[in-house]
Amino acid sequence: MSSSSRGPGAGARRRRTRCRRCRACVRTECGDCHFCRDMKKFGGPGRMKQSCLLRQCTAMGKAEGVINAEIPNCWECPRCTQEGRTSKKPKPPLASAEGPAAPSPSPQREKLERFKRMCQLLERVPDTSSSSSDSDSDSDSSGTSLSEDEAPGEARNGRRPARGSSGEKENRGGRRAVRPGSGGPLLSWPLGPAPPPRPPQLERHVVRPPPRSPEPDTLPLAAGSDHPLPRAAWLRVFQHLGPRELCICMRVCRTWSRWCYDKRLWPRMDLSRRKSLTPPMLSGVVRRQPRALDLSWTGVSKKQLMWLLNRLQGLQELVLSGCSWLSVSALGSAPLPALRLLDLRWIEDVKDSQLRELLLPPPDTKPGQTESRGRLQGVAELRLAGLELTDASLRLLLRHAPQLSALDLSHCAHVGDPSVHLLTAPTSPLRETLVHLNLAGCHRLTDHCLPLFRRCPRLRRLDLRSCRQLSPEACARLAAAGPPGPFRCPEEKLLLKDS
Repeated sequence: MSSSSRGPGAGARRRRTRCRRCRACVRTECGDCHFCRDMKKFGGPGRMKQSCLLRQCTAMGKAEGVINAEIPNCWECPRCTQEGRTSKKPKPPLASAEGPAAPSPSPQREKLERFKRMCQLLERVPDTSSSSSDSDSDSDSSGTSLSEDEAPGEARNGRRPARGSSGEKENRGGRRAVRPGSGGPLLSWPLGPAPPPRPPQLERHVVRPPPRSPEPDTLPLAAGSDHPLPRAAWLRVFQHLGPRELCICMRVCRTWSRWCYDKRLWPRMDLSRRKSLTPPMLSGVVRRQPRALDLSWTGVSKKQLMWLLNRLQGLQELVLSGCSWLSVSALGSAPLPALRLLDLRWIEDVKDSQLRELLLPPPDTKPGQTESRGRLQGVAELRLAGLELTDASLRLLLRHAPQLSALDLSHCAHVGDPSVHLLTAPTSPLRETLVHLNLAGCHRLTDHCLPLFRRCPRLRRLDLRSCRQLSPEACARLAAAGPPGPFRCPEEKLLLKDS
């Protein structure tokens, strides 16, 4: 709370003030204490907001001030106390170094001083009526009204009329009246508090933290020498450890802690089944840069997911099964150039309109662009189990995700024989690329759709389990005939082909 940014009626500034005269106040920062290392100009984050340990004022609290009983070890600023901006009833002031403090002014004295300041402000306001009556000053010089603060050189013909001959009348209410014969309007100036003077703008410089030093290639020992194993050999050892063991190694020393953040040691991170994600967890994920991230059945929010995706440009696999669409909708505004696997199974409240937002290209494409790339243009495996996927959404999927090799549509209530016909149509791009297809639990499938799967020559796995209207005999005939070669059935209605 700065006193320079508040009016006369604001509360007092409750902070301690330097004397600016003692030996500690006039010296510079040391740059070595933990407060200096936290400052931004020394490369720190700037969170503590504390002065150097060697610049602690030794005369702090000896100036004239008022003790504040609400906050422990706090007194109100002497300048605010002198200007009458204390909001609390003052206690006996602190004794100064020279002698006892002066008594505080009475409320009547404060009102009188405030009224004097308002009157001085009113006298500084220029009289606009003088400019409107300049045209009549040649014929009637007595009707010309000038401001009380106007310079003599600004008067017409170098003469200034007497103060009382202009006909102006000023009352105590702050209204200045001009004689009707002069042609000036009636002006009213409210007596409000004067705006505080703006502090001078200092030149600002952007202080950036120094760049991070490169990781050491060797491990320093306590004796002063280096360990014979280089950093590359240590990373080969760390690659055989799990996440828990790596976290234990990070506590050994600072060098191991920096080495264990290598993204080659964290190809996959699993944060599933967590109720909430804290900021340190998100920062740890971004620092490790995993290729696969599992956030299934977590309480991740939209802002958290957007923050993560904008900083994980190398992410290849993303699992968001069981999350709400409110958080998954962050995919519509995050670039994912390297994404190859996207798991959206059992997401709540997903309709065709939400899937359309996810599949369609971003709206800010350049005008005149002949080919619009969708957000899932490079995805090879897509899992949409348990969603209300209709044929309209399936057409958009075929158009904007043409490189799919694995598709999971299990337990989709609206998938039936027309959907299979769309997937295996001659114009479908998935006809030549589809390798794995999961249609388990789709109760609208019948035996009439089974011959359509022979159009997919690269199909290696077809899951039709829990489809009520499909007969085992029809599945056995499809397995015997198959697309170029026969299938084997390890389970009923599960067709597999060895590559």
